[in-house]
Amino acid sequence: MTKKNSVLLLFTGGTISMAEDPANGALRPINFERLQKLLPELKQTGVNLKSIPFHPLVDSSEVDADMWEKIARLIEKHYDEFDGFVVLHGTDTMAYTASALSFMFENLTKPIILTGSQLPIGMLRSDAKENLLTAIELACAKNEVGAAVVPEVCVFFEDELYRGNRTTKKNAEHFSAFRSYNYPPLAKAGVHIKYFQSNIRYPAKSAKLRVRTKTDNNIAILKIFPGINENTVRAVLGTPNLKALVLESFGSGNVPQKLWFGKALKAAARKGILIVNKTQCSTGSVEMGRYSTSLNLIDIGVISAYDCTTEAIVTKLMYLLGENQSLAEVKKLLKTDIAGEMTIIE
Repeated sequence: MTKKNSVLLLFTGGTISMAEDPANGALRPINFERLQKLLPELKQTGVNLKSIPFHPLVDSSEVDADMWEKIARLIEKHYDEFDGFVVLHGTDTMAYTASALSFMFENLTKPIILTGSQLPIGMLRSDAKENLLTAIELACAKNEVGAAVVPEVCVFFEDELYRGNRTTKKNAEHFSAFRSYNYPPLAKAGVHIKYFQSNIRYPAKSAKLRVRTKTDNNIAILKIFPGINENTVRAVLGTPNLKALVLESFGSGNVPQKLWFGKALKAAARKGILIVNKTQCSTGSVEMGRYSTSLNLIDIGVISAYDCTTEAIVTKLMYLLGENQSLAEVKKLLKTDIAGEMTIIE
């Protein structure tokens, strides 16, 4: 007799966890029992499903590192019991959570699929049904030797499966809410699910799962814009206990050449603040030195984020600063593709 696949659903919150109150029509959080009533197809999947709801459910805008650790530890605790994991999550910060989890799980051999919806699951036109049912199928998909087809932290939305640390929310209204601008999808769902195996990242054979959840949120983002003034830059760089700065630059990594700007960055670097250069463009990569407007950043010691998303570089910094005491080790790992999060251009 063939063993049934099993999937653990982590019910964290978000739009997918909402439904209309029959009494007054207001949107309210639902539990797994109500979810099963609204989505009877769950019983037809042939998958053993277990749900762990968060109490209380968490709105996407309230997500923080404590929640990432909670998700990671729950998956670690039940890792041997299930074939895969589906995390129901609000869309606004889903890419941050997916990125954070991708760094926390080393040598992952099972799928962790994050999904949600743009409309509450109880609404007639909700996208929750297809997103959830397909995410479950993806979470327990195995190849001919019984190994997971996609042993990665992923985001599934609409009809595409993306590497989690490559995703960004691109649209607040369309059902196709996410995009992976710098990396192709891992799978596409149509009549059949088509997997693009050359795009999938597989763990080293016989490597043991390692879960590390320490984080440090003493970081800031400085988005460069035309006319940015000295007071703004110095205020951000002067943030108490600041350890790292994500510098969101123009184009391929360019910044203003004003003398005060260079001095401010150089002073911050001398104090041990890590500065990482991330392009504001959705597509493309930082290439410091390509134009003269980024040459001084190399001299200061600014580190390239290459084609990382903002979500990925922010969570990578939080993870590296939390897990490493050595600044030299953090710098080294920032330049290393550790979870498929970036394409390094030499």
